Amino acid sequence: MLAILQAAGWPIWFLLLASVIALALIVERLIYLRREKILPRQLLDEVIQVYRGGKVTPDIIDKLQQNSPLGTVLAAALRNVDAPRDVMKESIEEAGRGVAHVLERFLTTLGTIASLAPLMGLFGTVVGMIEIFGAQNASGANPAQLAHGISVALYNTGFGLAIAMPTLVAYRHFRALVDSFIIDMELQSVKFVDVVHGARK
Repeated sequence: MLAILQAAGWPIWFLLLASVIALALIVERLIYLRREKILPRQLLDEVIQVYRGGKVTPDIIDKLQQNSPLGTVLAAALRNVDAPRDVMKESIEEAGRGVAHVLERFLTTLGTIASLAPLMGLFGTVVGMIEIFGAQNASGANPAQLAHGISVALYNTGFGLAIAMPTLVAYRHFRALVDSFIIDMELQSVKFVDVVHGARK
């Protein structure tokens, strides 16, 4: 492996750094973006029971907000439980925007790495080509320099593509996952608003 890195030349270190960052972000997002952590299954039913039982207190609202992202949205609804429907929905939307921002954290960086890795590989390729042409002299090409330039060109291109493909797949997966979480939160919030305002039994 070390021999490959040496053959690939100095541009490969930028790609290695990008791959380490991408891997760390993918692992972090896999741990954080779990459905049971973002949208606890029984949370809406529990909040409805607390509301119908008249047990809504500031402590319960604070605990609910710290429970999960869905809890944060439902806590905003509970804080405005006596307000008109429009005010309640507006408070939910504001909380939802904050939650969406948290869920989307690091996804921009992941998408940037996926887009940038092939360009970094191309940069390494250009450096390798420069070395190939630099190996030319009046008496002909230096085979050792020529081989090194080709190695730099090909290894960097390969590494760039190898980093970009899984990173792009992970980015698209997390993007779709976050969108599905946000839609699910909206549906549950609307259900709670309907319960509060008597549209549902």
